[in-house]
Amino acid sequence: MIYLLSVLFLFNNLNSQIVMDNSIHQFVVNNINGDSFDFSTLKGKKIMIVNTASKCGLTPQYKKLQFLYQKYSDQKFTIIGFPSNNFLFQEPGSNEEIAAFCESNYGVTFPMMSKISVIGKDQHPVYQFLTKKEKNGVLDSKVTWNFQKYLLDEEGKLNKVISPRTQPDDQSIIDWILN
Repeated sequence: MIYLLSVLFLFNNLNSQIVMDNSIHQFVVNNINGDSFDFSTLKGKKIMIVNTASKCGLTPQYKKLQFLYQKYSDQKFTIIGFPSNNFLFQEPGSNEEIAAFCESNYGVTFPMMSKISVIGKDQHPVYQFLTKKEKNGVLDSKVTWNFQKYLLDEEGKLNKVISPRTQPDDQSIIDWILN
């Protein structure tokens, strides 16, 4: 009987771990100021994760991202930006330079994280999670350019991948936020 209870206990713990591994809430990263940012603090919120760049043709999306954040952040929604220099070296700045650029040009107040790699051999673990079905439990994807958007539900589960060219205020994204 004790053996059976032990097996059930281990199975339950293993099952809980599997569930946790399929959630963005397992990650702790550094924000753009170098402070720890724990994704578990976002439980209960829908999350848009977007890789950003300051010298890209899509950089003006910062304005619409900020608008979306201001309009819906009180409705259990947030945006997390991850600067990256993976596409044609369009984010060459330091974290300090990126933060200053975002604030002075677009008034960005949504959380920005430290610059990372979103593709390749040095791909950050958050982006390994977002792009690999074996880690997110939903689908494989590839980051194709700056401003690709990943939508995660209140439980930290991946729901959708949105093309970089799709504007942040696209009706399909707004519908997702509101439903």
